[in-house]
Amino acid sequence: SPCCPLVHILSYFIIYFLVFRVNIKYIYLVFRLSVGENTTLVFPTESCTSFVEMIPQKPMNLTAFTLCMRVATELSSQREIILFAYRTGNYDELNVWGELDGRLSFYMAGNPVLFKVPELRALITHLCVTWDSTSGLAVLFLDGKRSLSKIYKKDHTVSPGGRVILGQDPDIYLGDFDKHQNFVGEICDVNMWDVVLPDSVIQGIFAGQREPRGNVFDWDSTELRINGDVEVAIREDDRV
Repeated sequence: SPCCPLVHILSYFIIYFLVFRVNIKYIYLVFRLSVGENTTLVFPTESCTSFVEMIPQKPMNLTAFTLCMRVATELSSQREIILFAYRTGNYDELNVWGELDGRLSFYMAGNPVLFKVPELRALITHLCVTWDSTSGLAVLFLDGKRSLSKIYKKDHTVSPGGRVILGQDPDIYLGDFDKHQNFVGEICDVNMWDVVLPDSVIQGIFAGQREPRGNVFDWDSTELRINGDVEVAIREDDRV
């Protein structure tokens, strides 16, 4: 009929408009997160749909690492809290948790290593965990202060090919989230290296030094994909 060409034209226009708007929004969001060194993520409520995916800068085939972040939450001692989750198709390759009893832990494809440290609170805390496969040494840092060393997963390797999630614990590759385990609070400065950094360097990062840049995740440039109710903000910061 005579109206068909007009209908097709309008349909194409609507589809193009929607795709254009979605792509512009996506590009803007990624750009905004990639260039703002003072970007912070706020997870305001319990949810089984809100999370942020971090895209690594290199395959996560790791025999050593340093993982650091700045984090604050008021959920400590109320329930478990997932702080960082890296899962492949079969395993939780590397998860960092706030446990129900207030301890902090990380898991690599099995049982955890746990640290009895001051609980996370509403004040921003700088948290780092380090691990080396050759020695098995696992260490935790809170605000530049070093824990005792523990032996964990000697000769283990973290496998590549998974996805890194902030805010949720995926019980399958990317899904089966539980809102009673999700993160509620603020998180930023998530950086990761494929080596164990010296204590003095970790203490410098806590104090505000921005070198060395993470080579697995560099918060200032790593692509972040926002899903659900996660607020992206720019914090005031006078660090140099």
